[in-house]
Amino acid sequence: MKTAPQSARTPELRAVRLPCACANLRKAARVATQFYNAVLRPSRMRLTQFTLLQALNAAPGISQKELAELLGADSTTLTRTLALPRRKQWLRSERGADRRELRLYLTAAGRREYKRVLPYWQSAQRRLRQALGEDNWSEVMNAAARTAGLTPEL
Repeated sequence: MKTAPQSARTPELRAVRLPCACANLRKAARVATQFYNAVLRPSRMRLTQFTLLQALNAAPGISQKELAELLGADSTTLTRTLALPRRKQWLRSERGADRRELRLYLTAAGRREYKRVLPYWQSAQRRLRQALGEDNWSEVMNAAARTAGLTPEL
């Protein structure tokens, strides 16, 4: 039996709804991440870095622990993700009231970098929103927020 070339099968296979909610969420996250990274590519920044700058821009002085919670990241992953912006001097950290607490802020260079890449992200956001349509966009955003708000124990 002759099978269709990979490129011809891909859209149909991506649209298959698997019985596992987690598998569907992970697949959607991977596809969305690949799309955003492709749109961001000319900026030479990946979505993980932009999301970090975006979060720090929205919540200056957030603790590293709170940032991990906001992004749904474990401490090790966040520490690794913070390494590049630290090296590029896009963020600074200060000790909080509790000496173990670390508060994070964008530097002037970090704010410039965020503003430089923002139009690329806005383009990706606008294109995905158009592709999904307003009703589906709202449903996806609401479902994602509700799902992210669940505790692992449910």
